[in-house]
Amino acid sequence: MAKSNKDANPQTISNVEQTLTRTEQFLEENYKRLLTGLVVVVAIVGIIWLGKFYLSRRNDEALSQIYQAEKYLESDSLKLALNGDGNYLGFLDITKSYKFTKTGNLANYGAGICYLHLGEYQSAIDYLNKYSKKDKVIGSLALGATGDALVELGDLDEGAAKYIEAAEYAKNSFNTPLFLMKAGEIYEISGKFSEALKVYERIESEYPQSTEGSSIEKYISRIKLLIN
Repeated sequence: MAKSNKDANPQTISNVEQTLTRTEQFLEENYKRLLTGLVVVVAIVGIIWLGKFYLSRRNDEALSQIYQAEKYLESDSLKLALNGDGNYLGFLDITKSYKFTKTGNLANYGAGICYLHLGEYQSAIDYLNKYSKKDKVIGSLALGATGDALVELGDLDEGAAKYIEAAEYAKNSFNTPLFLMKAGEIYEISGKFSEALKVYERIESEYPQSTEGSSIEKYISRIKLLIN
């Protein structure tokens, strides 16, 4: 049977009362500070929520604009894809007007690809570097395109390094052997035959079913002859 309040230890009751008194004192002395802190927390949460809501709305707007730019890119209408057609924005304006949205970020990639095909290689590198590579597949393609631009500018070592980075970034059976192959070819041009052999043999062992893997034996045979 539970003990009645009469059996409670007087010292325990005194300690509880003291604790309650100290708590009340603390609340009274720090009421304004606690209230201010609570208001700040609520305000921060509200700002974050409003920011996400605003960016979501802006991203929806950007999506309606980028669709046409992507269509122009697919049809090789590169200047229209970059600059727009008067009714729809091009990649460049989307990157500026919607810079903090996912679609605005993707427009950096689109602009970089347009500049690459237009032969404006430094501009291509600049925009591809602005693209935040959250998507593994597109991120790999952006790194590979940067490699293409560097090679066109004559920077073979950096170009090959970008191809290797693109291959590692993707880790899939399409992008990885594709960029390993590109790196191998640049190593060959640069006279780095041992490095070329390594990436060719990696394609043979890890991606034999890929397009590159189906013909990799002749590359390996040739490079071994060059080494010997």
